[in-house]
Amino acid sequence: MSESPQNAPVKPVIAAAAAKRANASVIGMLLAMLATVAIVLTIVWLNPHQKAEVYRQPVDVAAISANAAQTAGFTPAAPKLPAGWYANYARWNGAGADGVAFWDVGFVTSANTFIALRQTTSANPTWLASQAGDAPVTGTRNIAGRTWELRDKPKGDRSLILVSGKVTIILTGQAEFKEFDALATAAATSLDSAPAPTATKGAP
Repeated sequence: MSESPQNAPVKPVIAAAAAKRANASVIGMLLAMLATVAIVLTIVWLNPHQKAEVYRQPVDVAAISANAAQTAGFTPAAPKLPAGWYANYARWNGAGADGVAFWDVGFVTSANTFIALRQTTSANPTWLASQAGDAPVTGTRNIAGRTWELRDKPKGDRSLILVSGKVTIILTGQAEFKEFDALATAAATSLDSAPAPTATKGAP
């Protein structure tokens, strides 16, 4: 049964002029969006992203070491880094409850791993165990003619410890052995070239 003319749905009729204006508005909006995208892409193209190295704050380990020497009573190690390495901090830490004041430098390797170097003339077993994350002694490692004690444990940092006269150096991190070896060699070279330790300012 067909619908009567009275019951038939009413179909809206848009005048040609109105339809033309609506189409013009849509086209104008699309053109504006395309123009905006083109401007943004041009700005990005003219200003490429800078590499992370550009924003890295340089750390002058040698200069900070020279300043720290006046307090430390020895010249803290300032290793010459292999290509691609950089230091992300260097500082002298005064003695805490453990009574150990120490030189502390963080190194990021060329493989983007991290090794901390800590150096002191007042190391004790408790401090060493804490710095090594309570890892057990697992052997020794001969690097550049020096014997370093190795402390290691699964799923944790490894540490290399060198005792040279009154000075103790500990390297700690999760880097590969070849990176530890590189830093250990540089640290030992820095140690050899540094003036002999003297009494810490204020010490008896």
